[in-house]
Amino acid sequence: MKNEDLAKHAAHVRRNIVKMLTVAKSGHPGGSLSVTDILQVLYFETMNVDAARPDAPDRDRFVLSKGHAAPALYATLAEKGYFPEEELWHLRQCGAMLQGHPDMKHTPGVDMSTGSLGQGLSAANGMALAAKLDKSARRVYAVCGDGELQEGQIWEAAMSAGHYKLDNLTVFVDHNKLQIDGTNDEVMSVMPIAEKFRAFGWNAVEIDGHDYDAIRGALTAAKAAVGKPTVIVAETVKGKGVSFMENQVGWHGKAPNEEQCALAVRELGGEA
Repeated sequence: MKNEDLAKHAAHVRRNIVKMLTVAKSGHPGGSLSVTDILQVLYFETMNVDAARPDAPDRDRFVLSKGHAAPALYATLAEKGYFPEEELWHLRQCGAMLQGHPDMKHTPGVDMSTGSLGQGLSAANGMALAAKLDKSARRVYAVCGDGELQEGQIWEAAMSAGHYKLDNLTVFVDHNKLQIDGTNDEVMSVMPIAEKFRAFGWNAVEIDGHDYDAIRGALTAAKAAVGKPTVIVAETVKGKGVSFMENQVGWHGKAPNEEQCALAVRELGGEA
């Protein structure tokens, strides 16, 4: 797919993220907007998935370990055709399909229920190990937040993945450098990320997480890495694409009002 087409998908997804959070009056815009470009490359180029067969046993798997970024995943799944876009406007409503964090029992395309930070990588490990035992070619992809790396379970999972040589596992770290209480460095530094994963036996790549060519190249390198899982440390901007949200910690978990939504949608190339 051309970069221009990926950019169009990303812009539409970002507009829908802002709109759905405005309707819901709650949610997490900052970290949803920062991972959007990564998800477009995964779902529209890289992963072996089919919206018409969301439960196909041979499909690749995806785990959004930073489950509060569910709006980015939901908007991408709708863009891919897993369910009608209209479902987005019922986000976080009682009885609706799309809850505040991913739910594998009720949402087509969601492979793992997540939300409690630190647990998604362990689930991805299990999926990757199962594929190995099945002698299956399916691959597993996951996205972790950088603040999430403060969870000890992440490093237990990193050690396990290295030990079992899960070279069918690729993990993105959304390194936007902000979390709910401030900068990562203020709360609890997670640096140096790549070197820590390498110490656990991983192949580590560092990229610009908004550069489609860089994302694509890192994913190609991950497939070529034999005997090692791969972590892609993606340098991103929290709130990417919306000027008043970019690099602002206050937009970690705050929904825009209607006026802010209209401004954001226009900045993202849409009509308010």
